[in-house]
Amino acid sequence: MCFVVFFLKDFAKDRYGVSAMVQSQQKLDRALVRVEDLTPHKVDQLIWLRARVHTSRAKGKQCFLVLRQQQFNVQALVAVGDRASKQMVKFAANITKESIVDVEAMVRKVEQKIESCSQQDVELHIERIFVISQAEPRLPLQLEDAVRPDGDGEEEGRATVNQDTRLDNRVIDLRTTTSQAIFRLQSGVCQLFRDTLTKKGFVEIQTPKIISAASEGGANVFTVSYFKSSAYLAQSPQLYKQMCICADFDKVFCVGPVFRAEDSNTHRHLTEFVGLDIEMAFNYHYHEVIDSITDTMVQDRYQTEIQTVSKQFPSEPFKFLEPTLRLEYTEALAMLREAGVEMGDEDDLSTPNEKLLGRLVKEKYDTDFYVLDKYPLAVRPFYTMPDPNNPKYSNSYDMFMRGEEILSGAQRVHDPQLLTERALHHQIDLEKIKSYIDSFRYGAPPHGGGGIGLERVCMLYLGLHNVRQTSMFPRDPKRLTP
Repeated sequence: MCFVVFFLKDFAKDRYGVSAMVQSQQKLDRALVRVEDLTPHKVDQLIWLRARVHTSRAKGKQCFLVLRQQQFNVQALVAVGDRASKQMVKFAANITKESIVDVEAMVRKVEQKIESCSQQDVELHIERIFVISQAEPRLPLQLEDAVRPDGDGEEEGRATVNQDTRLDNRVIDLRTTTSQAIFRLQSGVCQLFRDTLTKKGFVEIQTPKIISAASEGGANVFTVSYFKSSAYLAQSPQLYKQMCICADFDKVFCVGPVFRAEDSNTHRHLTEFVGLDIEMAFNYHYHEVIDSITDTMVQDRYQTEIQTVSKQFPSEPFKFLEPTLRLEYTEALAMLREAGVEMGDEDDLSTPNEKLLGRLVKEKYDTDFYVLDKYPLAVRPFYTMPDPNNPKYSNSYDMFMRGEEILSGAQRVHDPQLLTERALHHQIDLEKIKSYIDSFRYGAPPHGGGGIGLERVCMLYLGLHNVRQTSMFPRDPKRLTP
């Protein structure tokens, strides 16, 4: 008996597969379309696209894929027909999640909106698909779990991802639509800070991070070996900003790392964060400085990113007043005392009292952002200018968002004799800050400034509950990796 075996020829074998590693072998003129640009204007166009495979689902002779590019995604379809064989559909269905693929596809309009995708009005009918970089089959976390709102998983028996797992696998966690939105907003905050100040005549400067004396005094400073001696990681660019003012730069700002050796394992503390710092000479009153700082803060932008984040982490919309509300410290004390808090006139605000004050201000003035002015001199750094009308207070201020401090600033002492007295009062070694004090001996304009923690601002603006969510690779007392 004779058996004849017929092999079904794969007519589409050149239309799919795993591409050779891209080693810049050739230059192609092929244009790649962005997922966010896939709108009804592209309908009936044949396009090339590079994206990650977010999900795949085989169904009979077809396979549905969701292709993701940053915070945007689109549905795609491979179906047996003139352009795709059964083998091609099977290949597409077996591509591991998070693999990067190049696809050639026809853009088609859909009759019913695809609610699960950002591009809801179109889908892609794939004609070619090639794997550019293949992900391992087992992922350390599933992206759909990582974007599930807290509580939803517990109620429905589905998984959520805890913070340590996210941070241990940060490269995967940063791919989620929520993380993409957070850090694009953070980039926008930096850009707004730079653009606003540059238009006002400020000069961006870069300051040293390895210094000979603690910037702020106190013990919360990292000591590092520096050849045959010791040095410190800068707690702020404070001294150098002021030296630039003395050097006639008039208005300066800088964006850079700040280090704090505080063993604080709280939701809002990091040992390294990004500081947005400003310093400027003023004409007559340090409130001129406050006005310049608030101009960089109260902008109502980034609504797309805010909405993306709020899907996973719902919060009340951020409210602010124009002009910004400014309260004096004595007014804040009166509000707290009326609410039952016992505080001395020169006591600093504790974290619980800051939050309580934020609630009281919100109830009374309906704002999440305000300035608290005229702090007690005893709780401020040595270079803070005393209040001329009451030596117990100072020309200093903090700014608050949703009841938490995001900026600390002041008019600085620009007189070398008074500066020396204040440094001695704080038991600071004068020899270690000699060059700083000497900067004021040759004429220094009245000036002031402040420092903002970028990660904390973004956390509070978005209504998040942990600063590690807005730090790309956070550093705290227990985390030094990745």
